[in-house]
Amino acid sequence: METLELDLEGVEQQPLRAFAEKAYLDYSMYVILDRALPHVGDGLKPVQRRIIFAMSELGLAAASKHKKSARTVGDVIGKYHPHGDSACYEAMVLMAQSFSYRYPLIDGQGNWGSADDPKSFAAMRYTEARLTPYAAVLLSELGQGTVDWSPNFDGTLDEPIRLPSRLPNVLLNGASGIAVGMSTDVPPHNLREVAAACIRLLEAPKSTTADLCEHIKGPDFPGGAEIVSPPADIRQIYETGGGTLRVRARWETEAGEVVVTELPHQVSGGKILEQIAAQMRAKKLPMVEDLRDESDHENPTRLVIVPRSNRVDLEGLMNHLFATTDLERTVRVNMNVIGLDGRPRVHDLAGLLKDWIRFRLDTVIRRLEFRLEQVEKRLHILDGLLVAYLNIDEVIRIIRSEDSPRPVLMKTFSLTEVQADAILDLKLRHLARLEEIRIRGEQEELAKKRKSLSGILGSKARLRKLVRDEINTDAERFGDDRRTAIVQRRAAQALDESTLISSEPVTVVLSRHGWIRAAKGHEIDPQQLSYKSGDSFLAAAPGRSNRPAVFMDTTGRAYTVMTHTLPSARGQGEPLSGRVNPPDGAGFAGVVTGRPEDKVLLATNIGYGFVARLEDLYSRNRAGKAVLKVPKGAEVLIPAPVPDSGDDAMVVAATSEGRMLAFPLEELPELARGKGNKIIGIPPKKLKAGEEKMVAAVVVSAQAAVLVHCGQRTMTLKPRDLEKYIGIRGRRGALLPRGWRKVDTLGVEAPG
Repeated sequence: METLELDLEGVEQQPLRAFAEKAYLDYSMYVILDRALPHVGDGLKPVQRRIIFAMSELGLAAASKHKKSARTVGDVIGKYHPHGDSACYEAMVLMAQSFSYRYPLIDGQGNWGSADDPKSFAAMRYTEARLTPYAAVLLSELGQGTVDWSPNFDGTLDEPIRLPSRLPNVLLNGASGIAVGMSTDVPPHNLREVAAACIRLLEAPKSTTADLCEHIKGPDFPGGAEIVSPPADIRQIYETGGGTLRVRARWETEAGEVVVTELPHQVSGGKILEQIAAQMRAKKLPMVEDLRDESDHENPTRLVIVPRSNRVDLEGLMNHLFATTDLERTVRVNMNVIGLDGRPRVHDLAGLLKDWIRFRLDTVIRRLEFRLEQVEKRLHILDGLLVAYLNIDEVIRIIRSEDSPRPVLMKTFSLTEVQADAILDLKLRHLARLEEIRIRGEQEELAKKRKSLSGILGSKARLRKLVRDEINTDAERFGDDRRTAIVQRRAAQALDESTLISSEPVTVVLSRHGWIRAAKGHEIDPQQLSYKSGDSFLAAAPGRSNRPAVFMDTTGRAYTVMTHTLPSARGQGEPLSGRVNPPDGAGFAGVVTGRPEDKVLLATNIGYGFVARLEDLYSRNRAGKAVLKVPKGAEVLIPAPVPDSGDDAMVVAATSEGRMLAFPLEELPELARGKGNKIIGIPPKKLKAGEEKMVAAVVVSAQAAVLVHCGQRTMTLKPRDLEKYIGIRGRRGALLPRGWRKVDTLGVEAPG
């Protein structure tokens, strides 16, 4: 078989690792610098900058007529941004949405989406757009030598590298984006506050973030709402450049109903209603009767929550909803922007504004220098024209007699080429006597302007004053009041689930095959319920519908299930294994329910056990919680509730050989988990051979009777009958009467 040999002469070769590393780094830098992160100067990403510039080139200023959005998108992707039209249009839509941008850059006509569904905007062939008056802040100085230009992607046109923003747009409208290995989340701010902070920096360049926070209280979102984070947390965010804020909806009461009027930034009212309705369907909001969305054109956000009665604590209800829905959400702040050095980094507030001030000062200097250059060029031409008017007869003679009048004019009157060309371009009507007077007047005016421009460029104080005055002018024109209030409030706390659910008496029933259900009332006889073929009753626990039920499995793990979620006892229930994840091969041993502070006796059939609080058995995990240590070969007994009068309660235990022992409950330890202490003594040989086991252990009050179940028969032991079985914990106990020694289980009969 012939081998194919490749001629690699002249072909550049490099290791795959080096090529992949370079390709990845190049891509990363492209995404960071040319796609995802804004620049500190104009606060725009490249696609946003190109959209604004393309619209200005199309003449779509604020005073012009709207044009189809497709026209703008076509110009952007055809001339400056060769990417997808849908992505470009989405970026355009975002700048037109008043609920997304604090100070929108685009004035849209048509369907541009809604706060409830920002993605519901119409296609670009239907919508029309033009720039807003605020966009002039970015564009008004563009043609005045203020920015550098670079060729577009095919080298046929030039586009600005930055826009000469007169205000720190990066803070005013904020930005969000995800790059490779970094992201940015700059929240929007109020123009007047940011302008005041900039003026503070111009007057006192060494101002710290703490000083600037006297002016900038916090972000100002277009949708309003409230920032409920403490002022110290907000200042920490501005000092470090990152952190999280808690933003909460604003609400009021009308005729006993809750009306939500403002939502956190980028939160949908429809989603809020869905979240509340889901809790209502799950019976977790019994105090809410109805929900209504009354939002319209005049009231963009108006969500009405109708309480079930006027006794409902509306403050408590709203605190619960703040904790469990998007009525309160956490907003991430990460002020990661591209600095003046072209590198991305996280800025603190002072660093960000100082960078922008430097950008603005440089921009104004370039603008002034450009204007000064234009003035000097015009003065130079006027000097030449004045020479011509003073020697008009000679100028006319030279033009009429010379084949090449320009060099003759230049030599005769010591003119430059520019001056000579200006004289030759004069029209006859400009040779009037009054024209000389006009030129001299223009010279005087331009001389004053040159002196003023030179004076500003030569004085840092005058330059800073000019920038300050321009910021003040823009703040007066475009500034508005703060929309997002900053209010220090306590952290929202969800209501305890037990308080949200109606408290009704129920009996939780567990079958031997692990099927569960809940029957209404405590009078039901669980033995008489219908069970699946081959299944039968195992354990029952009377309780309340608003309390959790704790199930024990055969490995000693405890699982928590809310009682109100259990299926009705009218049917045969459902398998508990569908709600929890017990270990392979494990079954279920019993159930208990009650208040968190209630106690229960946990034991194994080898005679060991302890007392535990129900709250120590609760678990949110489907895998449960290891509570009772079960030695190899041992079995978990049905948990026994401890009566409220536990001070004088007795533990009563019985073995498979008919021995019974009673001792004070206080002799058993109270543990959160473990094996426990010995309850009743069983000879090691019999225990090892499996000849004798502890079959049951219950806790009875001083007035209650013990029920001994042997097959179909039951013996009742009154408190005085128990005296003969009282002994020391861990002893063998006394034998039950003949005929009652095959004990199946023990029960407790309530006193009276």
